Amino acid sequence: MKVDWLIVGAGFTGAVLAERIASQLNQKVLVVDRRDHIGGNAYDHYDEHGILVHKYGPHIFHTNSQNIWEYLSRFTSWRPYYHHVQAFVEGRLAPVPFNLNSLEALFPKTLAERVERRLIERFGFGAKVPVLKMLDESDADLKELATYVYRNIFEGYTTKQWGLKPEELDPSVTGRVPVFISRDDSYFQDCFQAIPRLGYTEMFRRMLSHPNIRILLKTDYRGVAEEIAFSGMVFTGPIDEYFDYLHGALPYRSLRFEFRNEPTSSFQQTAQVNYPNEHGFTRITEFKQLTGQQSPRTTIAYEYPEAHEPGINEPYYPVPKTEHRERHDKYLREAQRINDGVMFAGRLADYKYYNMDQAVGRALKLFEEICARSQKSVGFTAVSA
Repeated sequence: MKVDWLIVGAGFTGAVLAERIASQLNQKVLVVDRRDHIGGNAYDHYDEHGILVHKYGPHIFHTNSQNIWEYLSRFTSWRPYYHHVQAFVEGRLAPVPFNLNSLEALFPKTLAERVERRLIERFGFGAKVPVLKMLDESDADLKELATYVYRNIFEGYTTKQWGLKPEELDPSVTGRVPVFISRDDSYFQDCFQAIPRLGYTEMFRRMLSHPNIRILLKTDYRGVAEEIAFSGMVFTGPIDEYFDYLHGALPYRSLRFEFRNEPTSSFQQTAQVNYPNEHGFTRITEFKQLTGQQSPRTTIAYEYPEAHEPGINEPYYPVPKTEHRERHDKYLREAQRINDGVMFAGRLADYKYYNMDQAVGRALKLFEEICARSQKSVGFTAVSA
C-alpha cells in the first residue's frame, strides 16, 4: 500500500490536517489511531439510555477566531451554548470564575457590598485580576477575599487535578486564576461559543469522509509504518513515546469517569458543578445541558483525576513544571534531526494544553507550512518509526 501521508491520531490536529491535505492538495492520506473511534478526546456517543455523552469529559467549543469557526462550520451546524459553571463551596453553590455574584452568594451581605465597592474602586468594573496579584494588595478586605478564593476554590481543586500543591506547579497555572469584577457568569467570553448540533463524532466523520482519506482504527502506527510506503508523516501522539522515552517519560495527568444515569429530567442547576474541596472527584457534568437533548432521564459523569500510566489510561494534561518543559525541549531537538521525515503537532506531541480551537489553529498553520514546502519542491523522505 502506498499513500502520500501517514497521519497518526484521529483527533482535531490529525483530522484537520488529513482533510486539508486530501481536499486541497489532492493527496492520499492514511489516518491511524490506536483507539476504536475517531475524534480523539472530543469523541461523543449515545449511551445505553440514548443520551449523547462525551466519553472523555465535557467539550465546549469556543473561539475568537472567525477563520477557525468558519472552517469547522463546513462540517457541522451549531447549537449556541454558553457555558456556566458553579462551585460547591462550604455547602453553597457559587459561579466560577469567582465574580461579584459569587461574592454575594458566599459572603455576608454587608461585607459583600463593602468588598464589591473596594474591588470596583481599585480595579474597575469588568477587570479580571489574578488571585495571586490580589493577595499582594495592602487593603485588608481585598487580601481577605483573595485568600478566601485561593483556599476555597483554587487550592483544593488544583491539588486534586494535578496531584501537586499549587506552589509546585509552573506559576502560569496560578497566574491564570482570576477574580472577575463583573456579574457575567459565563465561563468563557469568546465571540463564538457552541456545541456541534449532531455531536463532535459526526463532525469528525464528515471531515474525514473525503475519498482520498482512509482510516484504520485499533491500529498501532509502528506496524503500519513497516508495511506501507508513505512520503510524509504527521505524528500527534506523545513525542516521548515516539522516541522510545530516550530522555525519560514526560508526565501527564489522566482522568477517570464514572457515568451514572439518573431517573430525573434534570440533575443540577448548570451543566458543570465543581467540587474543589469535598470528595475525590473534581466535577460533575450533566451532558443534556450541553447538547440540549430532551429526555425524561439524564446521564451525569463524575470526574476523578489520576496519574497517567502508559497503556493503562489516557494521557490528558501535560504537567506544567519547568523541568518537564526542559525535557520536552530535548525531544524537540530529536524531532529537528528528522524534520524532513516526520512533523510533530498536537497536545501530546507539543506537550501543551490546547483548547479545541487552538488545536485546529495549530493544524491549519502546519498545513500552510506543508504547502510552502511543497511549493519549494522540498520532498519528504520516507521513514519508518
